[in-house]
Amino acid sequence: MSGEKTEKPTPQKLKKAREEGQIGKTPDLGAWAGIAAASVLVPMTLEKAVEKSREALMRVPDVMTDPDVGTALNMFRDGLLGSAYAVAPLAVSMMLIGIAGSGAQGGIHVATKLLMPKFSRLNPLQGFKRIVGMQALWEGVKALVKTLVLGAVLYFQIKDLIPSLMTAGNLPLAVLLDMVKDATIALIRTAALAGLVMAAADYFVVKMRTMKQLKMSKQEVKEEYKKTEGDPHVKGQIRARQHAMARNRMMSDVPKADVVLVNPTHVAVALRYEPEKGAPRVIAKGQGNVAQKIRDLATENRIPMIQDVPLARALYGSCEIGTEIPAEFYGAVAKVLAFVMSLKSRGSAAGTHRLAA
Repeated sequence: MSGEKTEKPTPQKLKKAREEGQIGKTPDLGAWAGIAAASVLVPMTLEKAVEKSREALMRVPDVMTDPDVGTALNMFRDGLLGSAYAVAPLAVSMMLIGIAGSGAQGGIHVATKLLMPKFSRLNPLQGFKRIVGMQALWEGVKALVKTLVLGAVLYFQIKDLIPSLMTAGNLPLAVLLDMVKDATIALIRTAALAGLVMAAADYFVVKMRTMKQLKMSKQEVKEEYKKTEGDPHVKGQIRARQHAMARNRMMSDVPKADVVLVNPTHVAVALRYEPEKGAPRVIAKGQGNVAQKIRDLATENRIPMIQDVPLARALYGSCEIGTEIPAEFYGAVAKVLAFVMSLKSRGSAAGTHRLAA
C-alpha cells in the first residue's frame, strides 16, 4: 500500500523534526553524567572551599586587632574571589557535561517552533494516548528498573558500611567521618554508573521510537522529492526550453559564418574567422535536422558550404560551440578558408563546393 509508512525519514523530514523538538533524546544521560562528575568534583571543591575559608579566618584576628575599613573590604573581596575560584571548576564542568550530553545524542538544536503556541498540544486525546500508550508503559518499566537498580546499589553499599560503623566505637570522629564520606562517594559513583547504563538503554529505545514515528510512505517521499528537487517532468520541460533557446541562439549566429563544412547531409559545422580574436571558431554545429537547418540558413545567406567529410566529422566530434578549433586542424581549415577566399574573388562562393584536390 502506498500509504504504509515503510521508508526511512528523509534529511528534510529529520530537519523539520529537529525544528519542532521531535528528537530522540533522554535527559537521563546528561543527568547521570553530571552526578558522576559531581562525585569527583564536589569533594575537590569542598577541599578548596575549606582551604580558602581557613585562610580567611586566619586573617580575622589581624582585622580585629587593627580595625580598618580598607583591610576588612580587602579580606571580604579575597574571600569572595576564593569562593568563586573553588566553585568555578565545578560550575563550568557541569555546564560542559550538560552540553556534551545533549550533543552526544544527535547534536544541539534550538527547537524554535516549540516556542510558538500550538493548540494541538492541548488535545486531550493525545494526552490520554501518552498516559496509556507504549510510551507510558516504557516510562513505567524504566521507573521500576531505576528503583530496583538503585535500591540494589544502596543495599550492597550500606551492607558493607554498617558492620564497619558498628565496630568503630573507639575510632576518632575524623576517621568515622572519612569512612562515611568514602562510602557515600562510592555509593554515588556506583549509582551514576548504573544510571548511565540505564540512560544508554533509554536513549536506544527513544531513538528507535522516534525514528519509527518519523517513517514515511513511498508517496510522501516522492512528494518531498518534488518539493526539494523539483518535479522531474517540470525539470525536463525546463531543460527542453533551455536547449531550444541555446539552439535558437546558435542558429542566429549562422549568418555570421565564413564557411559551413558539411558531411554532405548528416553533419554541418559553421566556422567564423576573425584574425584579431585568434583561431577560427565553431559558431554552430549539428546533425540530422539541425544540420539541415544550418544548411538552409547558409543557402539563404549565400554562405559557402564546403563538402569535406573527414574534416566535418572531426570538427563536429572534437569542438564545442563558441570554442576555437584545435591546433591539429589549423592546416586543413586554412586550406578551406583559402579556397573560400578564392571563390569569393571570382564571385561564386554561394552554394556547395568540393575542396580542390
